[in-house]
Amino acid sequence: METLFIDKEIKYTGKELAPHWIYKNFHIMGNAIVSFIGECEVNLNHMVDIEDVINNEPIYSKCMLSFIEENFNTSLEEMVYKQRLLVTLTKELIEKKSPDIKVIRNGDDLYINNKKLSVSIATKSITSCLIHFGLNIDAKGAPVNAADLTADAKINNIEEFAKELMTMYSNETSDIILAASKVRGVI
Repeated sequence: METLFIDKEIKYTGKELAPHWIYKNFHIMGNAIVSFIGECEVNLNHMVDIEDVINNEPIYSKCMLSFIEENFNTSLEEMVYKQRLLVTLTKELIEKKSPDIKVIRNGDDLYINNKKLSVSIATKSITSCLIHFGLNIDAKGAPVNAADLTADAKINNIEEFAKELMTMYSNETSDIILAASKVRGVI
């Protein structure tokens, strides 16, 4: 899986969670995960999570570390498993870098001190499955009681964190494929 940290500010609006967005904008074809920093503002008309739409819960973060992943030949259920893997690896990496911080995972959400650190969704397009995973960098103005990477998780170098997380995730997904290919079938 290809990885890329995009070294320019991008505002995430929900429109970016689209087939071939990575390929069209960054010329990476095939399975890939990219990350970038920027404001996050997802209004209800671009919301993929129907539960959030029903509950009238738009998403906002003054500054967020966003990840977008696109996978081809993957079912939506498999993509949700990958989403949970990405969230779990994020928890592990934060706790490794900041051993005094306790991160709680509830499904695809992360919390620090009962404050929500992340947003996440997996979805299916006509050609692929996609994930958006976002971590607040500056939670001021968020519509929920929110934590952020800098103040609450004590992560100072966001770019380094993003690159390390994508490498961990890419290695883990590759290792899963190898693990599945090294065993013989049983009768």
